[in-house]
Amino acid sequence: MVKISVMVLTYKHEKFIRKTLDSILSQKVNFRFEILVGDDASPDNTQAIIKEYHAKYPDIIVPLLHQKNLGGFGKNNTLVALEVAKGQYVAPMDGDDYWTDDNKLQKMADFLDAYPDYVACFHNAEIIFDDDSHPNQFVNPPDQKEIVTVEDFIGEDEVWFIATSAILFRNGIITHYPQWFHESKSGDIPRYILLGKNGGKFKYINEVMSVYRKNRHTGMSFTDGYTDAEFLHNRIGMYRGIDQELNYKFHQTLNKNIARYYRMLLDSKQYVDKYNKKVFAAIQYLRLGKPSAEIKKEIIREYIFPKWLSKTYSFFALLPHRIKNSF
Repeated sequence: MVKISVMVLTYKHEKFIRKTLDSILSQKVNFRFEILVGDDASPDNTQAIIKEYHAKYPDIIVPLLHQKNLGGFGKNNTLVALEVAKGQYVAPMDGDDYWTDDNKLQKMADFLDAYPDYVACFHNAEIIFDDDSHPNQFVNPPDQKEIVTVEDFIGEDEVWFIATSAILFRNGIITHYPQWFHESKSGDIPRYILLGKNGGKFKYINEVMSVYRKNRHTGMSFTDGYTDAEFLHNRIGMYRGIDQELNYKFHQTLNKNIARYYRMLLDSKQYVDKYNKKVFAAIQYLRLGKPSAEIKKEIIREYIFPKWLSKTYSFFALLPHRIKNSF
């Protein structure tokens, strides 16, 4: 019987996939696990490397090599892997990340075995930047809560504190993936919402047991553009979906979060010189965010009040002064 299905999702990861698979194969466990490697039609040498590892470990590695990219921001690749996962628990992983503790799977499985009322457990992860653009850092702060529920993923700002490579969750908890999940560019945040929406608890294990790699060439996190209107609209749709999924229990808080994205839309590259679009986004921001009177005046002045009207007003307001000075 397979205890854990390790689910590795790859796309153009030829530089990293060996380290990823080696870190999984080095796990010391007293149970059987499988490694499902879903490659989303990589144009590089990733699939050849997966085949090589499958030849060496045919009883452990299950290649899921797609000849055509499945789209859906990589989530369709994930869903295909979940459909064939035999494990009691699932450990997701991106093909450029890796584990740093050979006892990780054993520790996490032991916890979920002992505490059936938890839907998942997670640990800390180190974030490294391949281009050295930032110093290494950790996903979780020193004061990370030990027991997490769905409300901990809800905030007026975006909330994310579980790296993909850091979680182990029970297979079968999520029985339906709604449309907003499929349309969302994010995979982690929607998954945590769906895992915890019926009261499920997450346990934090205060150890660093994986690396979350940020690389500009193939990393999805670097495609998150907060000046890109398409990305911002996608986030708005995701949080509207989450709001509905949770029966509007956190409606006011999520509205504040959605308002943030409307505010960012005002300065997005696609909204330059798009007055009508800016007016709509500004009104949505004011309606949902309910900012202070000072900020409200600034938004109206900068984004709603037409520039030509402002110039006309200034001209006539200064006209008496100009006439007076001309004599």
